Amino acid sequence: MIESIVGQLNGLVWGPAMLVLILGTGAYLMLGTGGFPLLQIPRGFKLLWAGRRSKEKGDISPWGALMTSMAATIGIGNIAGVSTAIYLGGPGALFWMWMTALIGLATKYAEAVLAVHFRETDARGDHVGGPMYYIKNGLSSKWKPLGVMFALFAMFAGFGIGNMVQANSVAELFKLHYSITPWVTGSVLSVMVGLVLIGGIRRIADVASILVPFMAIAYILGAVSVLFLYVHEIPAAFSLVFKHAFTPSAAEGGFAGATVWAAILFGVKRGVFSNEAGLGSAPIAHAAAATNDPVRQGMVAMLGTFIDTLVVCSLTGLVILVTGAWTSGSTGAALSSIAFGRALGSYGELIVIFGLAVFAFSTLVGWSFYGEKAVEFLFGIRAIPVYRVLWVVCIPVGAVLKLEFVWLVADTLNALMAVPNLIALVLLSPVVFKLTKAWKKKNVV
Repeated sequence: MIESIVGQLNGLVWGPAMLVLILGTGAYLMLGTGGFPLLQIPRGFKLLWAGRRSKEKGDISPWGALMTSMAATIGIGNIAGVSTAIYLGGPGALFWMWMTALIGLATKYAEAVLAVHFRETDARGDHVGGPMYYIKNGLSSKWKPLGVMFALFAMFAGFGIGNMVQANSVAELFKLHYSITPWVTGSVLSVMVGLVLIGGIRRIADVASILVPFMAIAYILGAVSVLFLYVHEIPAAFSLVFKHAFTPSAAEGGFAGATVWAAILFGVKRGVFSNEAGLGSAPIAHAAAATNDPVRQGMVAMLGTFIDTLVVCSLTGLVILVTGAWTSGSTGAALSSIAFGRALGSYGELIVIFGLAVFAFSTLVGWSFYGEKAVEFLFGIRAIPVYRVLWVVCIPVGAVLKLEFVWLVADTLNALMAVPNLIALVLLSPVVFKLTKAWKKKNVV
């Protein structure tokens, strides 16, 4: 009965209204800023590189803040999520992932601008922010329940999508390929994550600053190698993407076919799941950045969406299409593994296996920080040690469970997180527009 209720709620929160809210909010913010996020991508990369050694007010560098947020976003969504979107929605789903990302640049930009502008300093002297704080400090007291709702959804969503789902995905993959018992994989992950969490946000940022660039570059090189071998298939792959974004996909091989609505639904859904633009998670990390300028950090933050979806997810999707693996009937990480394996043999499978393992570990670390700040907002800093213990304990538990229901709950909570955040973004959009306009005037853009 509970599963049925959650399933119905999932269908409701991920229905047409949610897609309109996500895409509509992003489009509104993009238009309201005059396309500023889209035009400032090159500047964003310059600011990211220059911000590695920032001495401005904050706890971690702008580089560290982006790496922390990307540690949470670059995960199984980039491997299993893209595969699932194509399996359920056809090649056209990749197009809608791109559209979600392009619009999501503005959403992520606005989230970070507000996070830095309305952040606070907690009892330990750390900078804290995110949707719950910009709702609290930017809107009137009548909107306070909206911030509490977001924090509650974020806290519980973290244990699902940021914790147990990640551990389970890695454990199942290592059991399949190396016959390693899931509880062993879960226990090792638990110890590794626990050692990182002891050091707090600064340790998390240090680990993410090393791990994220390494894992992203290694995965990108592997995917580019596949595309080089199948370069003659790339035009046909793009043709499939654009064709099936607007026309139904016919059944082919092991692929059951998909409607245009399925392409849109799963493209947007998995796009948001992957880059988290609109969920409100990333601004929690960006609020800790050492910067005195919300707009500068906004330009850095939006690069997370660009790299995650427009680069990493695109490469995964194209590899699946050019190798013809999308008609194999497989889905999830197995589909990506088949695609890389067809081109690069056992080496290709290793890219997916260890890529997924490293991505999942980074997500476990990144999402732990998001949940921690939600718990701090709700219960104060004294609740943080208890939360960290629970977080570490849940990793081996997730590794041994069958998580179909946890996936469903986590997916639903992701959408529920987005609702209060997107409402706040619309209500506080005049602040974003004002700060952007002032920055452009000052910097003659």
